[in-house]
Amino acid sequence: MKHLFIINPKAGKEKALQLIPEIEKEFKNTNEEFIIEVTERAGHATELVRKYVSRGNYRVYAVGGDGTLNEVLNGMVNSESCLGVIPSGSGNDFIRSLYKGKLPRNIIRDTINGDIKPIDLAKVDDRYFINISSIGIDAEVVNNAKSIKRFPFISGKIAYSLSAIITIFMYKYRDIQLTIDSKEINIKNTLLALANGRYYGGGMKVAPDADLQDGLFDICAIEKLSRAKMFILFPKLIKGEHNQIEEVTFYKGKKVTVNSEEEVTLNIDGEIVKRKNITFEIVSGGVRFIIP
Repeated sequence: MKHLFIINPKAGKEKALQLIPEIEKEFKNTNEEFIIEVTERAGHATELVRKYVSRGNYRVYAVGGDGTLNEVLNGMVNSESCLGVIPSGSGNDFIRSLYKGKLPRNIIRDTINGDIKPIDLAKVDDRYFINISSIGIDAEVVNNAKSIKRFPFISGKIAYSLSAIITIFMYKYRDIQLTIDSKEINIKNTLLALANGRYYGGGMKVAPDADLQDGLFDICAIEKLSRAKMFILFPKLIKGEHNQIEEVTFYKGKKVTVNSEEEVTLNIDGEIVKRKNITFEIVSGGVRFIIP
C-alpha cells in the first residue's frame, strides 16, 4: 500500500511541518512507498489528493487541523483510497469523536498501522464534510475567531473564547425554514448544527450522541436566546449539557434543507460561506477511514 501525507504548513502554528522527520522515521526500515506533499494555498490539498488517487489507491493522511481534513476529504470522495488524520491544528475537533479521550502516545505510527472501517460522510450542496456544519452564532464565532487567531500569541481556545464574547453582542437573529426529511420547522435561529461527529469549535460537544456509523445527522436546533442565556449556552456546549436549556431541541434525519430570505453564515468543518438555500445529506459509509 502506498502512503500519501498532505501537510498544511500553517496548521498549529507550523506544528504540522515539525512532524515531517517523525513521518520519515517511521518508513526508514521499510519498503513501503510514501509521499509527503506540503500545501501552498487554500484548496491545494484537494488538488493534490485528487491527482494522486486518480492514479491508484493510497492511504491518505491529513496532517493539520479540521480545515486540512476537509480539503483532503473533498479530493478523495468516490475513490477506493482510505483516509486518516494526524492532528496538528488548533482545533482537531473531529478526532475527538474517534478517541473519546486522550490521543494514542504515538499517533503517527498507530495511524499508519491502523485498521480501515467505513464511516459516514455528509454533503452540503456540492461539497462534502466529515464532522459538523452549522448555521448561526457558532458559525459567526468561527468566522471571527479566524481573525483573532492571526495574532501569534493567541491560542485556538483563547481565540474561540474571545470571539464568542464579541459575537454575542453583535449577533443578528434570522428566520429560517428547516425541513428534516419530511418534517417542516420554522425557527428564529440562534444556532443550527448538523452533526456527523460530536465536537466542533475547539471542543464544544454540540452533538453528544452523534454516531459516525448510524447513517443519520444529529441535529441541534436552538431558538432565539436572550443575551444572558447566550453566556450560559457556550459553557454548556463545551460540556454537552445544552439540552438543559429550554430553547434547545435535538432531531435526527438523513436529509435536511434550510431556506432563508437573508444570507446566513454557514460553517462547514471550519470553512465559512454565505448561503440562502442549503441542502444537507448523509452519505452512509461514504469513506474508508483509518482507525488507529
